Amino acid sequence: MRPLFLMPSAARADEGRVGENEKDRVLTVGSKPKLDLSVNAYADLQFAYFNYGENQNRANGSQKDSRLVFDTTRLVLELEAGLPEYGLEAEFEVEFEHGGAGAAMELEYEEFGEFDTDVEKAGEALVEELYLTKKLGRDVEVSVGRFYVAVGTLFADYLPTSYLATIRSEAETRIIPNTWNDMGMQLRWDTPWGVRLTGQVVNGLDSTGFNSNTWVATGLQQRFELVRASDLAGVLRADVRRFEGFNFGVSAYYGGTTRNRPKPDLVKQCDDANPNMVAPCGYISAPLFIADVHLSVNRNRWRAHAMVMYGHLGNAAAVSARNARLSNLLNVLRTPVSDNALSAWGELGYDIAPWLGLDGNHRLEPYVRIDYMDSQFKPRAELFDNPRFERTVYTVGTSYTLAGLAVLKLDFSQRRMGSSVFRPENALRMSTGFVY
Repeated sequence: MRPLFLMPSAARADEGRVGENEKDRVLTVGSKPKLDLSVNAYADLQFAYFNYGENQNRANGSQKDSRLVFDTTRLVLELEAGLPEYGLEAEFEVEFEHGGAGAAMELEYEEFGEFDTDVEKAGEALVEELYLTKKLGRDVEVSVGRFYVAVGTLFADYLPTSYLATIRSEAETRIIPNTWNDMGMQLRWDTPWGVRLTGQVVNGLDSTGFNSNTWVATGLQQRFELVRASDLAGVLRADVRRFEGFNFGVSAYYGGTTRNRPKPDLVKQCDDANPNMVAPCGYISAPLFIADVHLSVNRNRWRAHAMVMYGHLGNAAAVSARNARLSNLLNVLRTPVSDNALSAWGELGYDIAPWLGLDGNHRLEPYVRIDYMDSQFKPRAELFDNPRFERTVYTVGTSYTLAGLAVLKLDFSQRRMGSSVFRPENALRMSTGFVY
């Protein structure tokens, strides 16, 4: 197999091809069938200045501060290999976050300033996609493996050239997992009416990761070697693609979260329990429902994104009560999770490069963005609706894109909480990256 991995680079250098979907070369190895091979990658670097401290749990919000943060945010490598004669395609994608892999120490203010060993977020390498696709005719395909869950805008627009701001939408990544990926089966149908329908069955989230600050965003199973799939989830998504430059649609997710916990510790109690059975009286159900409406525009010199997302967690009180007694070694926040969450965001940019005499390889787009998120939206009566978890972020900036491959962005943002008691948080960010 080694020659197969070496050929694409040579082909790209000779032919000067660009673009994510470009096929590098068709290969034949001995008597084996022809193989379409494509290697893609993208990367993102962040340089940020913050005028506030990291501890947001103080009575009046973060303290005043002046700090810089540099981050090798991500490097993603992707390989696609297709057997067109058989309608088969395999794809895998590996992401390296924060310039390394492994565990890192983290100061966790949500847990009273404890130092935690974070194996989930800091410096890790993870497989985000690994699946095999079989085409069933021209418009239908079925996939099996690990792929992006078809919820929200990041399902399709996750490249640094796909969105305008320096970071992915905070409104989306604070409520659900960032570029949410899970294992299962996917069926996709491009209907004759210009609507793409996507249906998925995937393993559900783990409710031990749910908390006040990020709702279910940290419920993705990443702590253990094996992924528990005792609770499955179904996803339906419809995208209208018949109008040039416009893509809008809806998606919905529904699945259990109880039986994917590391231990069967969210169970019902009864008098005649059989000690030889796991959960002899059954589990306490904690179903998760998420729905969104999304829009993407790339028409002439305009670009825009927008999304509204709502989520509901059943039996959130029972989940919170059990999570409060979890071991410190599990490295999860033990704050109560809300029954509901709401988020919305939108960004709008306009290309002014032609005004400056630049040709079509350049896009210079001033933009504005607004993110709104409330991870404790209309919680149960006994849970305090903390305004600290209601946040609105106003962002203004400029994005420069060269030939659709390289980006340089600069923006200023101000985050405001749900009460004027909390001090606003300002950030100045610059990012650069590439896609090929």
